[in-house]
Formats: sequence, structure tokens, C-alpha cells
Amino acid sequence: MDIPFRTKRMLNFGDCDISGTAYFPSYLNILNGVNEEFWLHLGWPWHKIIWEERWGTPTVHISSNFSSPSFFGEELEFEVTVLKVGRSSVTIRHVISCEGEKRWDSTQVLAASDLDKHVSIPWPDDVKAALEALIVPQTEE
Repeated sequence: MDIPFRTKRMLNFGDCDISGTAYFPSYLNILNGVNEEFWLHLGWPWHKIIWEERWGTPTVHISSNFSSPSFFGEELEFEVTVLKVGRSSVTIRHVISCEGEKRWDSTQVLAASDLDKHVSIPWPDDVKAALEALIVPQTEE
């Protein structure tokens, strides 16, 4: 897998307010779709881990900084890097840009969770190894 993982999303009409500016709650919904694609690319599609293996990756913390507005019709590029892997958590950094201009960034902590008991669980060994292989050291901005 390339590090960082990259994907693109178009800002659709429903992602924006009446002025055509991206609406921040939509950003979080888009980010969730990027996470789903990231896990698919890793080899653990959510439909499989959720329905067959009965574990998931809920967000337990998220922090975002908005640098510049984005607008209806623009294509955003998402860079996803893994910063840290714990026993049952992973810290992911998202950097979102448009045509080379940073628009926003987010640091997100996901936890491995048993979907029936609603408690955190240790990462399966193969998942933890795959996540650890993607760790990118944090740098100051």
C-alpha cells in the first residue's frame, strides 16, 4: 500500500450550504467514507468485519482544523496516514487539499470494538501488523 493512502472526493450539492461552501458536518460524513475505503484497501472491508467477524472501528476521538473553505463542485484529495497503533486503537491523520491547497486536516482515533458486547477488543494480529506497517512519524507543522 502506498503511504500515505490517497483518494479523492467531489463536493456535491448536498455537501454544501446555500452559498455553495462545504458544510462541516458533511466533511465528517465524507471522512467516514474515506475511512471505509482505507479499510477496504487494507483488506478489511467494513461489510465483512461488521457482518461476518462482528467487530468494528468506531471513532472515539476526532479533532479537525479548517484552513480554507471548499466549494460545491471541487474535488478534494484525502491523504490518510497512520500515526500510532495501540492495543485496541489507531490514530489516523487526514490531510485534505484541493489543487495543492490545504483545506483542512483531522486527527482521528478509532478503536477496535466487539459489536455484540460493545466493548473495545485488541486488534486481530494481522490487522495490527498491517496498521503498524503504515505508521508515519508525526512532524510538527
